[in-house]
Amino acid sequence: MSDAILQAVQQSQIQTGRPVVSIGDTIDVHVRIIEGAKERIQVFTGVVIKRQGSGLEQTITVRRIVANEGVERTFPINSPRVAQIDIVRHGHTRRSKLYYLRERVGKKRRLRDRKSGLGWLTKQQGKADTARTESEAKEKAAEAAAAE
Repeated sequence: MSDAILQAVQQSQIQTGRPVVSIGDTIDVHVRIIEGAKERIQVFTGVVIKRQGSGLEQTITVRRIVANEGVERTFPINSPRVAQIDIVRHGHTRRSKLYYLRERVGKKRRLRDRKSGLGWLTKQQGKADTARTESEAKEKAAEAAAAE
């Protein structure tokens, strides 16, 4: 009985509309900071090096470099303090935890972009097919006009 109530409360607290963040993504986390009576939003930009938990307790750890020092922050995904999450770019990784980035310095710290596959090829091919059918339609119209 109490387990069902607990799950119902947790489901009501889960944030919807958040993007699916994967390991290696560079993201902007907009965090609400309350200072006295004022509230402001601060953006923390970095690479997601770890995801853990599930449901309401899911967290991500984001790493960035500030003044040549590595800074890592862990954010609960469903926290009301996290105003927004924006994905800047998708990084290609083959691991679920990127702790090896802690030892890397300079350009070796970068991750490759995730390849989007051959989608660009099919889009170009679709444009070529559309152009071909439009030119064929114009030719048929010109032939019909010449026959009259």
